[in-house]
Amino acid sequence: MNDHKTLPDTGTSTPMTPEEQPLTDRVNNRSQRPDSAAFKEFMASQWASSTDELPARAPVAAHAANRRRAISGKFVGERLVIPAGPLKVRSNDVDYKFRPYSAFAHLTGLGVDHEPDAALVMEPVAEGTGDDGGNHITTLYFHPMAGRDTEDFYANARSGEFWIGKRPTLPEFKTLLGLETADASGLEVAITKDAGVTTVGGIRIRLVREVDINVDALVDTSRINTSVDLEQSDLLDAQLTEALSELRLIKDEWEIEQMRDAVAASVEGFEDVVRSLPRAMTHHRGERVIEGAFTTKAREEGNDLGYETIAASGNNATTLHWNRNHGTVRSGDMVLLDAGVEIDSLYTADITRTMPINGTYSDVQRKVYQAVLDAADAAFEVAVPGRRFREVHAAAMEVLAQRLSDWGLLPVSVEEALSPAGQHHRRWMPHGTSHHLGMDVHDCAQAKRELYLDGVITEGMIFTIEPGLYFKDEDLAVPEEYRGIGVRIEDDVLITADGNENLSAALPRKPEDVESWMAGIYAGE
Repeated sequence: MNDHKTLPDTGTSTPMTPEEQPLTDRVNNRSQRPDSAAFKEFMASQWASSTDELPARAPVAAHAANRRRAISGKFVGERLVIPAGPLKVRSNDVDYKFRPYSAFAHLTGLGVDHEPDAALVMEPVAEGTGDDGGNHITTLYFHPMAGRDTEDFYANARSGEFWIGKRPTLPEFKTLLGLETADASGLEVAITKDAGVTTVGGIRIRLVREVDINVDALVDTSRINTSVDLEQSDLLDAQLTEALSELRLIKDEWEIEQMRDAVAASVEGFEDVVRSLPRAMTHHRGERVIEGAFTTKAREEGNDLGYETIAASGNNATTLHWNRNHGTVRSGDMVLLDAGVEIDSLYTADITRTMPINGTYSDVQRKVYQAVLDAADAAFEVAVPGRRFREVHAAAMEVLAQRLSDWGLLPVSVEEALSPAGQHHRRWMPHGTSHHLGMDVHDCAQAKRELYLDGVITEGMIFTIEPGLYFKDEDLAVPEEYRGIGVRIEDDVLITADGNENLSAALPRKPEDVESWMAGIYAGE
């Protein structure tokens, strides 16, 4: 368990009364660390020397430098502050696993759990004289791990090596990432020095807000002290957040390889889920069995889940973001599995398959499934360079509207349903067909509309294609045979120079191929 603070003296000192002990100290009442001089002296002795060998430059370093240079070109003469974010409390004094803010990870190349309370500061210099010919010199500020020569080594549960294990040092991160590093004790000065556009020689600060409230407070105080317009500054800050999001619309070669790895691990997770189905059918919360099978693969092969798994059986599959996953799993139903592995670099897959639990689709299940697959295939046809992102969704909707009409479910013509004033078909397909994918499962979310929804599809983009149909048990607008059926098929798509590549093609999509794939897995057990 994690203690947030340096542990209190619980040795031979006289205990405090409840009135004397502050509430903030009471979380550590269970701790029983000795505090004698003899203990401290002994703890500080007889430790092997740490190696001074520096790591090799990380493969991501050059790509991260290119990203920083691109941002540097957009904000000449301005100080840019991109925090990693703090640890977040899960319960009382127990933290969630740390995950840095995505823009920070993208610009540094850091993944996994690096580095709480860190911040990237891009200091403006004369144009072209900065890092790699850019307009800024970038420094990574973070709290180095408390070394063995300090009391915090064994007493501080957030920074002591005894508690959290070895962490990279300032020189190690500098060599690994190819950027300057500094102790976070100097962060306040680095952010606020010479700040304020109203002062002679003052520098405007742009901050990624709502990532670290302490950094927000530092910048806001500096702005107040220098009479900077706070409302205008918020707008300028938003432009930085927007630019950082748009920077991820086109993936570089390193990012594409990370996505391939995330998808490959996720495919293995889907295979493990099929293996888990026989046990899931015998468990009173079979959806949790399915969820657990995928989560195990995510933790074994990656950092974690990219998002909360949707393991929705039967009618639960008609709830778009069903992740309670406490339902039963019955032969004859289908299970909709929407899941993705986030690998150590923090890139995540996002894949959905809707599988027959007993290995064979019923006639009506197959009919609905085939309609969704045909819609997905139509979307793939227009997901090519030069087309508009919104056209991917439109292509899928045309197929689904026509199929719903063929089944006698639309109360109006296909043309009226597809018109802006109609949209009747959206009763059974209310979500979008695609979203960008990468370091966030819904990547590039702060990008401008004209670059996202209205944007031109471009080589290097990665996004999902995921149409669906959802007929709820209680939906009286459809015949009973459809009710309780929810189908979604989702693939991760890389835009290439002359078309697209389905990164998740290793998972079968056609209904007969899904059945054969499941049968093969069962036969191999």
